[in-house]
Order: sequence, then structure tokens, then C-alpha cells
Amino acid sequence: MKKHSARKLTLSGLFLALGLLLPFLTGQIPTIGKMLLPMHIPVLLAGFVCGWPYGLIVGLICPVLRSVLFTMPRMMSAVPMAFELAAYGFAAGLLYKILPKKNQYIYVALIVSMIFGRIVWAISSLVFYQIMGSAFTWEMFMAEAFINALPGIAIQLVLIPVIIMALKKAGYAEGAK
Repeated sequence: MKKHSARKLTLSGLFLALGLLLPFLTGQIPTIGKMLLPMHIPVLLAGFVCGWPYGLIVGLICPVLRSVLFTMPRMMSAVPMAFELAAYGFAAGLLYKILPKKNQYIYVALIVSMIFGRIVWAISSLVFYQIMGSAFTWEMFMAEAFINALPGIAIQLVLIPVIIMALKKAGYAEGAK
């Protein structure tokens, strides 16, 4: 195995572990813990740092594995969330790879990834809820994807670009100078 692949695999394991553990920190604040979207940050970082294949896999595994290990999120939420997070990791990694390596494009990749992931979540939720015999409404989509998620969205928009820019400056991310 190439050193480069081993590094990406190791970092992906780190991001997966963070995705499993961060919800324990935010879960201590029940009223806003879920709103902070703690699994999203490591998955987006996996896409940016390791590339789209790794980001996709970390995103796909993280919510389902967390549901199996810790029973949270509930499997009913974990399955659509797995598709959502896989879309985040995929889009962040792909867009970061193909867009110019200027800092403003980190924001472009992040915002497009966040929108794409929410669309994938809505579609997968609609299908999954229908299979389970439940309704998935427009109100549910707006509440979960945007209104309740505003604190987490704000944190992602501030934190992720800062981390990626710092990694670029230190020479640990693609586009490093």
C-alpha cells in the first residue's frame, strides 16, 4: 500500500472516530445538542482532507455504526442520514479537488456540499419513510434541514474553512503552498 493511501485511510479512521465521539459532547446539551450537527463536521473534513471516496465512505458508515453501537441516532434517522453524510463527504472532496485552490473556493465547495447533502437527505428520507409506512412532509424537511440546523450550519461555515486553510498553510492539505 502506498504511503499516501495509508495516510488517507488512517485519517479517515480518525474522522470516523470523531464522528462517533463528538455527539457525546453535544449530547450533554439536549436542547441544542442535535442542532449542532456533530457528525457533519468530521465527514466534511474527511472529504476535504482525504478526498471524495474516503469522505463518502466515512459519511455512509458513521451514522449507521453510531446507531448500532450507541442506539443514537435511531436507525429510522440513521439510514437517511448515512446517505446525507455520504453526499457531504463525496461533494466536499470532489469539489475541493476540481475547484481552484484559492481560499474562497473552500466556501463554495462547503456550501454546495451542504445543499447537495440536504437534497440527498430529503430524497432518502422520503423513500425510507414511505417504506416504513410513514409520511415525510415539506415541513419536516424545512425544520430538520434548515430551521433546527441553523446553529450547526453556522458552526460548519466558520470552523471548516478555518481548519482547511490552516491545514493548507501547514502543508497538510491539497493546494498547500
